[in-house]
Amino acid sequence: MTLIAGKRTFRELNADIRTALETQNTVCVESVNGQRYIGSGLDAGKSIVLHGTPGNDMGAYLNGGKIEVFGNGQEAIGNTMNGGEIVVHGHVGDTLGYAMRDGAVFVEKRAGSRAGIHMKEFRQMQPVVVIGGVVGAFLGEYMAGGTLVVLGLGNPQNLPLVGAHCATGMHGGRIFLRGAFSQENISENIAVRELTVDDRAELERHVKTYCAYFGADEAEILDVPFHKLEPLTARPYANLYTPN
Repeated sequence: MTLIAGKRTFRELNADIRTALETQNTVCVESVNGQRYIGSGLDAGKSIVLHGTPGNDMGAYLNGGKIEVFGNGQEAIGNTMNGGEIVVHGHVGDTLGYAMRDGAVFVEKRAGSRAGIHMKEFRQMQPVVVIGGVVGAFLGEYMAGGTLVVLGLGNPQNLPLVGAHCATGMHGGRIFLRGAFSQENISENIAVRELTVDDRAELERHVKTYCAYFGADEAEILDVPFHKLEPLTARPYANLYTPN
């Protein structure tokens, strides 16, 4: 089934999407025009294909379903998602994957500030965000788990790979950065390390999936050196609350 979003309110559009998914597994929506909350709580086995620009909180609390966007996305994509997959053939705004618990998000191009903040992991729940372009400030802020990958592709303006205050307050998880970046933009409580064999295997899996979605050259991406960021301590602000 194909729905037309146009100038319809987000309430009307989301109601029609939910009704359509009661009887089928996939719904395509054309002319998406900033409507919010599309695919919130979408369950496993259900998928939504969007053409246009979805609004804030697309895929919030995603619960195993899949959303694919042919266009750019706005803020808070994948907010607190529990599982599933989001694929964006374009750029996205701020707070991508906020408090993400599981699942995967693949963004073809750039992301705004505060991507991956408060991400977390638990046992088999291992969230992943792959950003094809560069990313703004506060990447991985307060990150407690999961994996962030920044590839830095398609950057004719020569913007920094990551913005200021990268990994501030990070106390878990890992961030893989491709190519050169400014150490001044990395929080002081973060170690910059070479990849281990296990790191490389994980990274190659995520890059392979990224390339399958967006038609990028896997060998070309992996030919550039990567570094891993990880926290030096699980309590980065302990000194703020401990008496001298």
